[in-house]
Amino acid sequence: MKPRILGQVAVPAAVVSIVLMLVIPLPAVLLDLLLALNITGALLILLMSMFVRRPLDFAIFPALLLVATMFRLALNVSSTRLVLLDGYAGKVIEAFGHFVMGGSLIVGMVVFLILVVIQFMVITAGATRVAEVGARFTLDAMPGKQMAIDADLNSGLIDEDTARRRRADVAAEADFYGAMDGASKFVKGDAMAGIVITLINLLGGFLTGVVQRGMPMTDAAASYSLLTVGDGLVSQVPALLISVASGLIVTRSATDGDMGSDIIGQFSRQRLAVRVGGVAVIGLGLVPGLPTMPFVVVGGVTLFVGMRLPDPDAVAAAEAASTTAAPVGPAPDSAEQLALDMRVEPLELEVAYDLVELVDTASGGDLLDRVKSLRRKMALDLGIVLPLVRTRDNLDLPPHTYAVRVHGVEVGRGEAPSGAVLAIGDDLSVLPGLLTREPVFGLPAKWIPGELQQQAELMGCTVVDRASVITTHLSEVVRTNASRLLGREDVKVLVDMVRAGSPTVVEELTPALLTLGEIQRVLQSLLDEEVSVRDLVRIFEGLSERARTSKDTEMLVEAARAGLGAAISTAFAVDGRLPVLTFEPLAEHAMLESLRPGDGGSFLALDPSYAERLVVAVAAEAQRAEERGERPALVCSPQLRPAVRKLTRTAAPRVPVLSYTELADQLSLDTIGVITGAHAVAA
Repeated sequence: MKPRILGQVAVPAAVVSIVLMLVIPLPAVLLDLLLALNITGALLILLMSMFVRRPLDFAIFPALLLVATMFRLALNVSSTRLVLLDGYAGKVIEAFGHFVMGGSLIVGMVVFLILVVIQFMVITAGATRVAEVGARFTLDAMPGKQMAIDADLNSGLIDEDTARRRRADVAAEADFYGAMDGASKFVKGDAMAGIVITLINLLGGFLTGVVQRGMPMTDAAASYSLLTVGDGLVSQVPALLISVASGLIVTRSATDGDMGSDIIGQFSRQRLAVRVGGVAVIGLGLVPGLPTMPFVVVGGVTLFVGMRLPDPDAVAAAEAASTTAAPVGPAPDSAEQLALDMRVEPLELEVAYDLVELVDTASGGDLLDRVKSLRRKMALDLGIVLPLVRTRDNLDLPPHTYAVRVHGVEVGRGEAPSGAVLAIGDDLSVLPGLLTREPVFGLPAKWIPGELQQQAELMGCTVVDRASVITTHLSEVVRTNASRLLGREDVKVLVDMVRAGSPTVVEELTPALLTLGEIQRVLQSLLDEEVSVRDLVRIFEGLSERARTSKDTEMLVEAARAGLGAAISTAFAVDGRLPVLTFEPLAEHAMLESLRPGDGGSFLALDPSYAERLVVAVAAEAQRAEERGERPALVCSPQLRPAVRKLTRTAAPRVPVLSYTELADQLSLDTIGVITGAHAVAA
């Protein structure tokens, strides 16, 4: 039978059988088998809790704890019924009674009570407290963990699937510790029930032997106490194993190994502590009045193990020496090194001396890993392969400052004070720190001490760590300057990539119709308007059709946009809704009449004051929309689109200009404003 079918049938049937055991008498032979199964199951649960690497790997434990507790109580009821009715409850209970008691009722009762005290007052109480604290701390940390996942996703460190999986892990962790908080009460109640059931069995057995069976009081006490203590021990041993497993689960931290491997590995790294411990134990053996042999033997073994442990520093040095040595670079004054120093990198990230820790992986910095992930994210979003980001320190920068350069020109600068996080929100006056502006959108923000992060989150602020601020700023700079980062060699790589999958498309386009330089100018124009060039096959097909009649860059760009079709407008929509701004018909007609061709493409020969009113109206309406959390697109006729984009790109650079032919049929258009040239009329 398949495991899935077995789980769907056997497990529910077992749970139902446990309930039936409470009311249906069991023969002694079957009870022996079930008692052995109870001990085996408890042992397996204990071993599972020791071998898992993190608590979520045993997420079914809380529910399993309830089932195991019910099974154990059902066995108590069944054994009690047999003891009181027949005076015999199977060989397992009888053997436990004889073996532990050794013929003495007092010894048996003392051992049983000691086991109950250990379970109830030590293990169960501690596990319950740890479960309560773990549940509270896990729930309190959920918002911060979710924010960290969102920050990593926005910075490109992780993809959407990884973010979804990490969010599910955070939710599962909260559910697990919440369930463990309640399930620990089962263990506590089971310990109390064991004491009560044992006392009832002692009293009930004594009365049954004396009253019903006419046994002498001493014989009744000896016979039924033997069975009662045996029954209690058979129940308490697996209960103790389950309690220990519960304590191990809630006290484990997520590591890369199981519990045994972690213990051996962490002790082996403390060679000095093991040696000192061995010498101390040997010293105890030499104290007058203490037995010498056991302390000397144990201390000698401990000291011998400590002497055999490897030196952690030597291990680290050996690992460093075993790694592949970096190739030796040219001499500092050689022509090769001077040529490397003279080279202007396409994309650079410079950090001040006190921000080097964000780059140094030995200090826990992950900025380089985030930058690497950013290149992949930009490739998927924009369709181009970014050049490697050269990250270096710059002693000329002020403290806690970073700068982004494109082809040697600084295009962005920001601050990231040490020990601080950036809180973004409306009311930041109650938080101490340094007022600033969020570097991408210019939102009001404040650098606050890291220990106030949770307080800022409770106030509704968005809190971002320093590495995420730098990575987000870098990503925005890359988007804005994507066209400048697309070089001729990059275009050749893209063309070769398309040739590998669609050779006919490339052979038809280049070099017969267009050169790499002409293709580069088209792709740069698309990137300038935030249009992804990932679908190069559609772009090249559109270029092939238009290049037969004209090689004008503006016409080629419009042909490429026509090839992309509705994908352009869909990229600017949110949940299938696209807020749009339109021109009043008379204003659009006036612009069509003023449309003129030029060396740099078409332009609008409008009266300067009228053109200024158009631009001001577009910028004002776009600003009102952004204050409502919307990013509108300006829509016009296909003939006007290039000229309108040139007219508005300075005053409203974040407003995309689309043509009516680029609007996808499945989009829901929401006209939020009409541009008249005199003012913007709200729709």
